[in-house]
This record gives sequence, C-alpha cells and structure tokens, in this order.
Amino acid sequence: MTGFAHCIILPSYNSGSALARTIQAIIPSGVPVWVIIDASTDGSQHALGPMEDSVRVILLSTNGGKGSAVLVGMRAALAAGYTHALVMDADGQHDVNSLLPFIRISMENPDAMVLGVPIFGPDAPPERVNGRRIGNCFANIETHWLGVRDSLFGFRIYPIKQSLRILESIRTARRFDFDTELAVRLVWAGVRPINIETPVFYPHTNDGGVTHFRYLRDNLLLIWTHARLICGMVLRVPRLLRLRKEWT
Repeated sequence: MTGFAHCIILPSYNSGSALARTIQAIIPSGVPVWVIIDASTDGSQHALGPMEDSVRVILLSTNGGKGSAVLVGMRAALAAGYTHALVMDADGQHDVNSLLPFIRISMENPDAMVLGVPIFGPDAPPERVNGRRIGNCFANIETHWLGVRDSLFGFRIYPIKQSLRILESIRTARRFDFDTELAVRLVWAGVRPINIETPVFYPHTNDGGVTHFRYLRDNLLLIWTHARLICGMVLRVPRLLRLRKEWT
C-alpha cells in the first residue's frame, strides 16, 4: 500500500442496535472499517452477523474507554499500512454522508487533521450545546487560537503516526478526554487543523440512541484535562507563536 491510505475506526461500547446500523451505513462508502468492541456487555457485537471484507472487528476483553479503543485501532491500522484514520461514533450521531468529503479534504492536506464542527439540530440537548462552549474556550487558549473550533466532537480524521506518537507518550486521553487532548497536542506537534461543519444527530432512546457520558464524572475529567493542558501550553508559547506565523 503506497501513498496516503484512509480507514475508519469505529470504537463501540454497548452501542445497542445502533452499531450494526452505523456499520451498514458506512459500507457503501467503500472505506475500510475497523470496529473496536470495547468489552461490550449488551451483546451488540453478536448482532453484526457476517460483515463485508472491508470490515474488521477487534474484540477487547477489558473496557478501557474510547481513547484506549481508538489506540488499539490505530495500531492495527498502521500495521496494515494505513496512514490516516477517520474516527467516528458507533451510536448514529455522525453523518455518514460527510465521510467521503472529509477524506477528500484530508487527501489534499495529508499533513493536517480534519476536525468536524457540529451543526446542531432541534434534537440536540441544550446542556450538550451550551456546556461545550467552556471547553472550546479553553482549547483555544491552549492552542493560542490556532483553529480547534470544537474540542469535543468525535468525527475527525487524524494522521495515525503522529497520533500514536502522542498517545503512546502519555497515559491520559483514554476516555472522554481523548478528543480534546489529542487535538490540542497535535496542534502543539505542528499538525494544522482544518475545520469542516457537519450535521450531528441525537437519536431518541426509542430509536436506539445511547450515551455513556456521565455529566459529573466526565466533566470533572475534562476540567482536569484542561488544567493540565493549560500548564503544558505555557511551556510551548514560543512554538505556538511560530506556528501562528507559518499558518497565517
């Protein structure tokens, strides 16, 4: 495999019926899919049935969180020759119609990461829309406003080698802190962000919608993450100023 090769990494923990629907919606794109089952206990992995040759499933015996699952997927994808991974959720929130446009932009800008910026509809919970504004503000401070428009959205394309270099050097970014910390640290490493708007959906529980975000636990995790990143940013101010000159 030569040049730039993209795959999709789909981490899943107790995604219910949404998992199979999401995979089936992805398959027509023709992009290889790595499904990482993060020790699910709801039997959703057993409902997948025979998959296309382009779909590979990795079963983890211990639940490690989204970041840990993506790390496993990135290692496997890199070993198979892929250079970039589009990470998306398995719960039906992300727009599969954005897959190929995102990949085209990534292929035109292989040294960048492509970050989804959510377009919220009327089904979006107000606390999810309003709450992330604080995190976005901190992420901008941590990167000196170099272009991380949404710090939490999980529909993104990452360069695999650079991402693995970062993830394997730290012990954090394993759970809901993954998207925030990796994006900030990639900017610190000189990976330019490209922001693309894309719809986000919040399926009702009657339609298989699920969420594992716990507001107290995970918001405390994010507060701790931003506190660490703010401290780390202070040491990187000269580099961030140089990047600003290069990218503007």
